[in-house]
Amino acid sequence: MVAQITTVPSCTAQRLRQVFATVDPTCCPRRINLHLHTVYSDGRMQPEEVMEQAIALGVEHISITDHHTVDGYLLAQEYLASRPQPGHRPTLWAGVEINASLLFTEVHLLGYGFNPYHEAMRPYLQSKTTAGVDYQALSVTQAIHQAGGLVVLAHPARYRRRPTELITAAVPLGIDGVETYYGYENHDPWRPSLHQSEQIHALGEKFGLFHSCGTDSHGFKITRRL
Repeated sequence: MVAQITTVPSCTAQRLRQVFATVDPTCCPRRINLHLHTVYSDGRMQPEEVMEQAIALGVEHISITDHHTVDGYLLAQEYLASRPQPGHRPTLWAGVEINASLLFTEVHLLGYGFNPYHEAMRPYLQSKTTAGVDYQALSVTQAIHQAGGLVVLAHPARYRRRPTELITAAVPLGIDGVETYYGYENHDPWRPSLHQSEQIHALGEKFGLFHSCGTDSHGFKITRRL
């Protein structure tokens, strides 16, 4: 990642919270899709292809959340900036997916709306999993917050510990939300898994967390996971 100095407007987190407040079981993937991968981690599409599909579908809010890198996000940002002004342009939010330890379990934390050039994010944008103190969920959460972003626990029902345990443990660390609507069965067309979504929604409401959604696309379509 090319080093440069930039800042995230103070209103970014508030604007993003407003987006999360509109998330429901029907909004993904055609209105909001906040979990996508490109060839810059373990996806199969170029960032430009992701944005072309998002534009064609009329997606309003999107985030490329490659593992431990924002290179794909930055290229997608350049692609949008190069397009003629007329026509639909989705809002592209800075995003990343970071491996972390929570209750001695490896989980994935999604960061959104952060300053990708903030010093606190440097350990997590090196295209590899961190170690030691940096690998702890608390450290990841604090770094994203220091960079002006929000933190979401990705797909809480995909780990060896139960969602109830993980979310309960993550709340005191300061996470902001949970990925409530997720297609654990990889349906095509995409749809959130009912049982898991209901359980995680209830936990999010209990702890005052916002809800997120995304297809976690790794293939050639942003409308499904694989």
